[in-house]
Amino acid sequence: MSGEVLGIAGILCLFALLLLRVPVAIAMFLVGFTGIAMLNGLTAATGLLASESYTLATSPELVVVPLFILMGNIASITGMSRRLYDAAYAIVGSVRGGLASATVIGCGGFAALSGSSVASALTMGKVALGEMDRYNYDTRLSTGVVAAGGTLGILIPPSTGFVIFAILTEQSIGRLFLAGVFPGLLLLALFVLAITVLCWFRPEFGPAGPATSARAKLRAIANAGPITGVILLTIGGIYGGFFSPVEASAVGAGLVILLGVFRSNLSFRDYWAAARDSVVTTATVMLILISAHMINPFMALSHIPAAVGEMITALNLSATGVLVLILVIYLVLGCFLEGFAMLVLTLPIFFPIVLAMDIDPIWFGVLTVLTLEMGLISPPVGLNVFIVKSVAPRVALGTIFRGVLPFWLMMVLAVAILIAFPQIVLYLPNTMIN
Repeated sequence: MSGEVLGIAGILCLFALLLLRVPVAIAMFLVGFTGIAMLNGLTAATGLLASESYTLATSPELVVVPLFILMGNIASITGMSRRLYDAAYAIVGSVRGGLASATVIGCGGFAALSGSSVASALTMGKVALGEMDRYNYDTRLSTGVVAAGGTLGILIPPSTGFVIFAILTEQSIGRLFLAGVFPGLLLLALFVLAITVLCWFRPEFGPAGPATSARAKLRAIANAGPITGVILLTIGGIYGGFFSPVEASAVGAGLVILLGVFRSNLSFRDYWAAARDSVVTTATVMLILISAHMINPFMALSHIPAAVGEMITALNLSATGVLVLILVIYLVLGCFLEGFAMLVLTLPIFFPIVLAMDIDPIWFGVLTVLTLEMGLISPPVGLNVFIVKSVAPRVALGTIFRGVLPFWLMMVLAVAILIAFPQIVLYLPNTMIN
């Protein structure tokens, strides 16, 4: 069997496994290992598995994954994420749609701790949905804003999506983290704008909450001050050259643990539960990366990436045209595939084309991750929608999908703005020290 035919068969098998709900890492590993064994022999496949597993296990850059995940888990268990929401609520809760805006801001703050979209949607769903129900918010807005706000977790650093992109493309994790800051804030602002406009024309969607006194505002901001300081310290330390991303993750996790102990709301049992969840999540990420290093050589041996690259090049599109075409492909695939699976499958095909067209890889990385975010709220998969459904089981899936539509359109607008003004992405990484 020729490499091309075997490669096409492997891709079809992978899609079939994913449709059968086989975990992404296992599906990619089975296809990659089997394909290499059929092309180069079983010895080559087992040797590659051993070498790549050792390389990833000894990679110091990957330490950022468990430490930032631990930081987010500790913040969630100790109620620090709740304090971020309370501070946002105290500031904007008394205006129309204020609770929804506070939820988006809280999601952005928690995203800067956890780096996980699923964790952001789940945590803020538990915190905010009850409050919005209490003030008779329309369920389309309340559930939609939680699902959409959770997507900030994969864009605002630290982001697991950026780590995987960096490992697969050999780019700087620190530069990608900094590149996500302004786009993340832009998207957050667009979400708040969507809420404001929607509640201006439909006041019943998001009634104003009770007014908060100046003293209560200051108290809520002060309570959120320490965890806000940790966020600014970790990201600012990377930008200023004081920390590498690995050191920043250690500083952030250590400070969050110390805050929990100092406030006497982090027991040993809580710490053990947070550490255990961090290990499980890290193991999942590592399995995906090992599987990526199995399936990517198989794809290269099948010559499919080269063939697809030649097809795209033959279209004679400009660099912007190629970029838009790739993002549209990601947008379509996001309706059916999980984001990490898309990164692993498509980057070996698209990234060489991006480099050949002189498209900045950091800019491309942020646009790719932002487009992957859209898949988290796109039907029929929409992982964040199902997360919100688990928190609000009485709300129909169709209602949640209708609720995320305004925010999905804001994400399209954000992509267009970042394509038109790439310096929004590149300013911080291009001015970072060291």
